[in-house]
Amino acid sequence: MASQKEPAPPVGSAETLEPLVRRVLADNPSAFTLHGTQTYLVGAGKDVAVIDPGPDEAEHLDALLAAIGDAEVAAICCTHTHRDHSPAAAPLKQRTGAPIIGCAALNLESIGPRGDAPFDPTYAPDRVLADGERIAGDGWTLTAVATPGHTSNHLCFALEESGALFTGDHVMGWSTTVVIPPDGDMGQYMASMELLHGREDAIYYPAHGAPVTNTRQLVRGMIGHRRQRERQILRQLEGGAKPIPEMVEAMYVGLDSRLVGAAGMSVLAHLADLERRGEVVSTNDTWSLTN
Repeated sequence: MASQKEPAPPVGSAETLEPLVRRVLADNPSAFTLHGTQTYLVGAGKDVAVIDPGPDEAEHLDALLAAIGDAEVAAICCTHTHRDHSPAAAPLKQRTGAPIIGCAALNLESIGPRGDAPFDPTYAPDRVLADGERIAGDGWTLTAVATPGHTSNHLCFALEESGALFTGDHVMGWSTTVVIPPDGDMGQYMASMELLHGREDAIYYPAHGAPVTNTRQLVRGMIGHRRQRERQILRQLEGGAKPIPEMVEAMYVGLDSRLVGAAGMSVLAHLADLERRGEVVSTNDTWSLTN
């Protein structure tokens, strides 16, 4: 389910999105990142926070340092530790002396398809934020909002002064989030989406894609989309046991071939959730209803 669209932002240039928020796009486009990872700078005074510093690429690091200018970096904040989000944290800390504050470290092997290895083994936070904990600087305050699902360590960050929420990969501005087991958990993801639906954030700034202004409407639609996928899976199994590739072929007609493997992982995430709830069972790589 796609959401809001916008033309590709300029790579490496700091764009002001609101008085306290600027965006710098990394040059790492892919089928999973759209135009690339969007790093956000929060603050317009003597210090800033850097949210999702992105890939460890010299050009992107130079662009961030140019945008930061003479301001102090009060915190380097990561929503999660996929390699398109956190690897630049270490070199940015080395260049600025700023602490890395945000999600917990997580380095797991993945069974899912990606354009690169999924987790960042270099990520070493100086402080891990629990749900509701805050960091603050000159005119800005960020509150951690725990949103596990895409990854178990995923955090969003709420900017208290403007009502903005930096959503990382939990809610993206162009597509639904891939949930890849074993760390990705569809049950947790749905619970986190319900959490966001109960909030009143004015705007979402995702790591990939356009800002989202119809926040609750979009979340409601994404929850409905996932529930529809779950119903599709159950209907597929009403005709008998099936392997995941057969279900993907029937459910994702016309899907970009680069995303077929990821779609299979999403179906697996739904099946794992349904299995925990006692609705399906797996035998020799096939799945069937329990009754």
